[in-house]
Amino acid sequence: MPIDPSAVIPPDTPLSKLPNFDPREVPVVGVDAHLPPVPTAHLRPEALRRRFAEPPAWEQELRSEPRFTDREPAHAAVLVPIVMRERPMVLLTERTVHMTTHSGQVAFPGGKRDETDRDPADTALREAHEEIGLERGLAEVLGDLPTYTTGTMFIVTPVIALVHPDYRLVLNPHEVADAFEVPLDFLMDPSHHRRHAIEFSGIRREWFSMPYADGARERFIWGATAGMLRNFYRFLAA
Repeated sequence: MPIDPSAVIPPDTPLSKLPNFDPREVPVVGVDAHLPPVPTAHLRPEALRRRFAEPPAWEQELRSEPRFTDREPAHAAVLVPIVMRERPMVLLTERTVHMTTHSGQVAFPGGKRDETDRDPADTALREAHEEIGLERGLAEVLGDLPTYTTGTMFIVTPVIALVHPDYRLVLNPHEVADAFEVPLDFLMDPSHHRRHAIEFSGIRREWFSMPYADGARERFIWGATAGMLRNFYRFLAA
């Protein structure tokens, strides 16, 4: 059941920690079907390489979420792995339910920067290997997108990489419950970008979702992951 909008809840409560909160049941207030999809030719590996080699003038749409914690900001990075199949795919994970932040949610592999990491790409590749067993040699880093700050105060750099289709997954059972692929053209089509909004305790919160039917199972992509994908759309559509 969705939360009671009249309930008195601290405004800094993370969405995922709200009582009875299910993002699938929050009203959809809009779908961006009026925006053009990124042409499929622009999603091929050579086109993506050219886009990062000569990036266009563009504007980041989403930069941060409402702050949900008093913790000090921490830098992090995620890998946005584009698997080079005939139809390019994005590799995503489902976090385990016992994680302290973003538990059970669809996410990119990634995490907090270590002091020994050279740059965001080093963080993203290290974390991807730790979480899903992705070998560095199978990932070709194309570049970064601007940072996205989560409500839990992680300043996240999305690192875009092309991944060889022969990768083999070794999931870390403490962090990752599952991993799966979603077509890049599906995610880069705004007709699949749904806007949600809910108000409680006088605070209005909004986010995107991009639900994907993976066989009989729905993969509900929302929150920070959907926000970073929306920024990636803006980058490729510019």
